[in-house]
Amino acid sequence: MQPEDLKFDYEHIWHPYSSMQAPSPVFPVVSAEGVRLRLNDGRELIDGMASWWSAIHGYNHPVLNQAAKAQIDKMAHVMFGGLTHPPAIALAQKLVALTPTALQTVFFSDSGSVSVEVAIKMALQYWHARGKSEKHRLISLRRGYHGDTFAAMSVCDPVTGMHQLFQRNLHAQIFLPEPKTPFGEALWPEDREALENLLAAHHQEAAALILEPIVQGAGGMRFYSASYLGYARQLCDQYDILLIADEIATGFGRTGKLFACEHADITPDILCLGKALTGGYMTLAATLTTQSIAQTLSSGEAGCFMHGPTFMGNPLACAVACASLDLLLQSDWQARIAQLQQGLERGLAPARAYTGVADVRCLGAIGVIELKQAVNLPQLQPKFVEAGVWVRPFGKLVYVMPPYIISDEDLSQLCQTICQVVHDWA
Repeated sequence: MQPEDLKFDYEHIWHPYSSMQAPSPVFPVVSAEGVRLRLNDGRELIDGMASWWSAIHGYNHPVLNQAAKAQIDKMAHVMFGGLTHPPAIALAQKLVALTPTALQTVFFSDSGSVSVEVAIKMALQYWHARGKSEKHRLISLRRGYHGDTFAAMSVCDPVTGMHQLFQRNLHAQIFLPEPKTPFGEALWPEDREALENLLAAHHQEAAALILEPIVQGAGGMRFYSASYLGYARQLCDQYDILLIADEIATGFGRTGKLFACEHADITPDILCLGKALTGGYMTLAATLTTQSIAQTLSSGEAGCFMHGPTFMGNPLACAVACASLDLLLQSDWQARIAQLQQGLERGLAPARAYTGVADVRCLGAIGVIELKQAVNLPQLQPKFVEAGVWVRPFGKLVYVMPPYIISDEDLSQLCQTICQVVHDWA
C-alpha cells in the first residue's frame, strides 16, 4: 500500500462515524491471521475487537476459507425471488434447530440493522393484519442501540444512540428507563414498576417491545439482570405486545450462552441475528419468528411480507455461515467462553485501582473498562496501536470482545497492554 493510496483514502473514503473535514487516523491492514492484524509497515496487532464482534473464529480460518472457495465455484449469488438453493436451506435448518422451538420461520437480509428493520415491519404488519393498526409504535429501552437505518434509529436511545440529528425525521417511539438491576441479581422494584407501568399505559398503541437481551452494547456495554428479561416476557404476554430480541451482538456464544435470551429461559416472538453469523466473513443477518406471526401477517391486506433485499439469502454468505456454526458447535465453546471470562476478569482487574476508572466489568467474552471521562479517540487510538493491540474505544468505554480462539497468552498480553495504556491515559 503506497502513500498515495492512504492520501486517497483520507480525501475520498468515508469510514464509520467519520468526518471528511478532520478524519480520525486509519491504519492500513494488509493481512490477518488468527487473532493478529498485520499492518502495511509490518507491525502486528493483537485483535481485541473481532472486527466489531463478528470474527469469533479469528481470521483466515481454513475451514471457513474452504467453505467460501467451494461455494464460489458453484455460484456466488443468485436472486432469492422465485429461486432457492442448498446453502440457504441448510442455514435456515440450522437456525431453526438452534433457536427456541417456537421460532420456525427465517427471513434473511444483508445486515444487522436491516434485520431490525425487518423485525419492526413484521410486528407492524402483524397487527395490521389482525385489524389492530392502532398498535403502531415500538417500546424500546433507554441506552439501547439497534442500528443506523431509519426504523432502527427510531428505537435507539434518542440521546445516547448517536442519532439525535434525525429526531424530527424518525417515528416517535416509547422509551423505558434502562434496566438498573445488575446481571446476576434479582429484579429491583424500580425496574419492575417502570416496566409494568409503561406497558400498562401504552399497550393499546404498542406493537412490540424491542431490547438487546442482557447486554446493551453500543449504548454503554451495560449488563443487566436476566430477571428483567423474564419479567419483560411475562408482561408482553399479559398486555398482548410482541417481544423482539436483538441478539445481533450477543448471539452465538458471546455472553456464555448460545443466545442471551437463554439466561432467562425465554422465547422472543421475533429474533434478530447478525454479526458472528458468518464468523466475520460475509455480511448476513436473519430475522426469525413464529408460524403464527408469519401466517397472520401473510393473510393480511398485502398477502405477503413486504420486504425483499437484492442480496437476500446470498449463497456464498449462507455457505460460510453454515461452516461457522458447525465450527462453533463442534467445539467446547461453553468451556472456552468461561475461560475467556476468567482471563478477562483477571487481566482487567488492575484497572479498578486507577483513579480515572469508574468501573470494570466482564461477562462471557466481553470485557469493559468504563472511564470517568470520555476518551479522545484520535489521540487514544494510536497509543493502543503503538503498544501492539487493536481496540476501538468509544465514549467513556475501553472494551474488548476478542475472537474465541485467542490464546491465554495473547489474552493476557491484550489485557496487560490495555491496562497500561489506560493507566497512562487516565
